[in-house]
Formats: sequence, structure tokens, C-alpha cells
Amino acid sequence: MIGNILRFKTAVALVLLGLLTLLAGIGQKTFWAPPETVTATAPSDAAAAPLTVFDEKLRTLRDGTVTISVKGEGSFMLAAGRPDDVDAWVGATAHNTVSGVSEDGKALQLTHADGEAAAPSPAGSDLWVSMENASGELKYNWTPPADGDWALLLATDGTKPAPASITMTFPNDTSTPWAIPLMVIGGLLILAGAALLVLKPKSGSRAGTGKRRSGAGTPAADSKDLAPQGPELEGTGPKNTSEQLNAAPAVATRRLRRPGVVVAVLTATAVAGGGVAAQASQTPAPAPGASSAAAGQAPASPVLLDAQFRRVLEQVASAVDAGDAAKDASKLEPRVAGPELQVRTQNYKIRSQVGSYEPRMPVRATKLLTTVVTEQRNWPRTVMAVTQGEGNVVPQLLTLTQASPRDNYKLVLSTPLQPGTTFPGIARGGTETLAPSDKSGLLYSGEEALGGLGDRLNSADSAFKDKLAEGASSPYIADTLAYQADVVASGVNGNFAFTHKLVPESVAVFRTADGGALALGRLDFAFDGTPKASGDKLTIGDDAAALAGGRETSTGMVLNFAESVAVYIPPAGSQDPMKLVAATRGLVGASFK
Repeated sequence: MIGNILRFKTAVALVLLGLLTLLAGIGQKTFWAPPETVTATAPSDAAAAPLTVFDEKLRTLRDGTVTISVKGEGSFMLAAGRPDDVDAWVGATAHNTVSGVSEDGKALQLTHADGEAAAPSPAGSDLWVSMENASGELKYNWTPPADGDWALLLATDGTKPAPASITMTFPNDTSTPWAIPLMVIGGLLILAGAALLVLKPKSGSRAGTGKRRSGAGTPAADSKDLAPQGPELEGTGPKNTSEQLNAAPAVATRRLRRPGVVVAVLTATAVAGGGVAAQASQTPAPAPGASSAAAGQAPASPVLLDAQFRRVLEQVASAVDAGDAAKDASKLEPRVAGPELQVRTQNYKIRSQVGSYEPRMPVRATKLLTTVVTEQRNWPRTVMAVTQGEGNVVPQLLTLTQASPRDNYKLVLSTPLQPGTTFPGIARGGTETLAPSDKSGLLYSGEEALGGLGDRLNSADSAFKDKLAEGASSPYIADTLAYQADVVASGVNGNFAFTHKLVPESVAVFRTADGGALALGRLDFAFDGTPKASGDKLTIGDDAAALAGGRETSTGMVLNFAESVAVYIPPAGSQDPMKLVAATRGLVGASFK
């Protein structure tokens, strides 16, 4: 009788415990489940500033996409760029930085940096990989455009305060590792309790049989055997068979209760642990700056992605088209500088007076054959593209330079490739740039190579005659030497001199895939003429006359050309000569002495 009562109580306890455990598991998946997102808000009392920077670590604070919501008056923009580019553009301007999230996950941490009260508008900068324009409100999903770190810049026009109403919504950790185990344990406990109620043990009938057999031999023992005996601890041993039978239920009861206690403790711990996990999942990680020291230096990144480069080329080509069509150099200035601006400006002036004068080769953004970008992120930055579009008889090498973070890339050289030449292989994902005087791993430095080309163009007997490949693949050298010889031979009334001098600040050098380099730059080609005798006169062509203001001189004249050139330099140890890859010239000045 006592065994049945204990079995019933144990079964009920197991079922109740199973229900509680099952409920705990279901609760972690439903009403106790952590929220899918957590939202942090910028403090309303933050100092006003024209620029707000979002630290790059915020994007990876948690797994998944971060959503940024901004509200402000009027128009504003949100731009994405490399962290060092964003910092360089901000410069000394006063700004706020969204640097982290508070411990409770509800507030964004802002730091303020004093500085200049205003900046130019950041809209349209070539540093930005992408830019979102908004009026009044913006919702932005922060996804990386490429590998590496990315920061954000929020601004209006650079003079008004940036919008201050900012929230960031982060994905939350919704994992509940205890939910399924709790549901399984709960189910098993319920099944165990039900089984204990339904199934009756056979051990009781065997015990009764034993008692009857014992009573047949010794009737007087019945009353003694039936008297209740106190349970004894395991290991002490009962004194007779009846004590063993009486002690058995107590031991069985103790053994049934112990698993119940263990399961109860386990379940309570699991529920408590699940609650802590759910609570912890709502707590954001520490502010990103806390571990930045251990993060180390990020790998070098190319200064332009393909999408950026194509956008830059399109804007450059559009500006050049507009200037060429109107013969108006002012239309070039937003996207053209240096030798290219000088050459095209003078070309427009000559063509306005000499209708037959040949225009410069057009600049096309397509067909884009290759691009060359550097991984060295200091300024000025130089990049290259080879294109061949409508009006380009041969592919054209376009050299663009960004003078400072707040300047856009501008076309400084456009140089047709030499007929039949092959452009050297250069890694498109980014390559090393060398200082003009750096000869590391090369036969010649960039300065030496371009200076040697200038010396070769000065004289048919130059020391560099055998160090530069000539012939069908590099006709510019032979054509220039032939032009100079013809002038001397036909100019019976004058003495003529020709110089091709390197402009050192124009030199850019890119490492090629084979360990060599490609050096680009400008040579100043001066054509000096002086009459041989008193009374002799020199005559110049219509193109030069448009710049000099006349056709004849008895005192002498100087014609100036800008030469754009690119020379391939073999790696150190190579027996191959250097090769002129691209070259052209344009008349930029003419004057009388």
C-alpha cells in the first residue's frame, strides 16, 4: 500500500516537473524570446557640428546589417568611404563621431572634436564609394561595398549643423540554446511520470509469495514479520529476511527521489541560464574603441574601387567633351589640370584662328581596357586608365591626379599608346607606387628613365641610344629626331637648338607585375631659333603665329611643346632595353625674342 502511494506521488511530481520544464523551453522560443533587434539613439544634448562621422567598428558591432535612421531639416547626405579617407576629408573641421553604444544598448556614444566651424560641401567627392541624398528623413542599411573597413559621413552643405536625430538598429542575438533541450527533458519527464502511473511492478507479488512460504514453516513468525520495521541505511544490512523486505520500499523510495531532485536542480538552472542568455543578448558589446589597439593595422586598400573609377572617368570625359565642343577651357577646369589643361587651352586658342588645326584626341570613358591604381594612400594620388572609344585611333593612356582629400581627380595627361605596343601587366587590385628617384629592383629609377628619354630625343648620338627600344613599336623617337633634322637642314637662315627636359614634379612610377615599372611624366620640349645674320628673318607656322602674335621675326623665336610620355623600365638584372609605351606632344607656347 505504501509503495503505491510513493509511486503515485513520484509520478505526479515527474509530470509536474516535466510540464514546468517543457513550459520553460517553449517560453524561450516565444514569450521569453529576446528581441530580434536593439535600437540605440543619439543623445539630444550633443554639441552641434557641421559633420558627423560614424566609426567603422559600428558596422561590425554585431552580426548582420545595421540600419541607420536620420531625421533633419532640409536636405542632407550620407556618404560611405574608407575610414582614412573620411578622416582626411574631415580634417580640422569641427565634428561629432558616433563611436559606440552604451552598456544598456539604448544610447549611442558621441564624441565631439572642436575645430573649424564650416567646410566645403562633401557632396560629389571622389572619395565616396556611395552617397545617399535625403530631405527630412533617411533610412539607410549599412552594407559594405567591398572588403575592408568603411566609415560614414553625415552632413548638410558643410556650413549648417549636421542632423542630430540619429538612431541605429542592430541585429540582436536571438539564439536560445536551452530551449530544445528543455522541451526534450520536459517531454521525457512527463512520459516517465505517465509510465510510473500506468505500469505496475511485479516485485510485490513475488515478495508476498516469499512471506507465505516463510509463514508455513513458522506461524509464530507471522506477527513479527508483519510488524513495521524502521528503514535502515544501505550498507548496515537487515538482521533477517523480514527486515530485508521491509527495508526495500524505503531504499527504493530514496532512489526515486534523488533523480527528481537532480532533474529539478538542472531544470531550475537551465531556466535561470536561459533568462540570463536572453538578457545578455540585449546588451551590446563594448564601444569599438576598447579593442582597437589590439586590432592591428588594416591591410592596404586600393585608393579607388572599379565603380568609383568608372564614375570619375565618366565625369572627366564629360568635362572634356564640353570643353572641346565649346572650345572653352573654363569648362575643363573642374576635371582637367596640369599639362593637359595647358595643352587643350592653347589648342582651343589656335583653332579659333586656324580652322585647319587638328584638335586633341577626345577623351573617352569607354571602352575601358584597364585601370591602374595605387595602394599607397597618401596625397597626391595618381591613377591611370587605358581607354579606346569613338575617335581614338589607338588606345589612350589617361593619367589622373588627386592633389588633396578635398580635391577631385583631374586629368593631367592623355597619351596615345605607341602603335603596336603592348601595355605592361599591372595588378588591377592595386599596386605599389615608387618615388621618382627610387631604383629598388629596377634597371633605372623613374627620373633616370624619363631623363634618359629626354636625352635621347635631344641627340641622335645620345648615351641612351641603345637603352631604349626603337623602331616600329616606338616610332615617336625616330619621328621626333627626323623632324628636328629636317628643321636644321631646311632652315638656311637660322641656327636651331632642341631640348627635351624632364619636369621632375610630374613623374609617377607604378610597379608592374613582372617586377619592373611604368614611369609617366612630362617633358618640356623647347625649339629655339635665331637668325644667322643681321637682316635674316625666321618664319613660323600659322599655329605658332596664333600664340606669338605674328609670323616673322628677325630677333629669334622659341616654340614650347608639352610632351606626355610613358616608359617601361625592366626589372634589375634584365638584359632588355627600356621601351617607350606612350607619347605625344602639344604646342603650348610661341614667342619672339
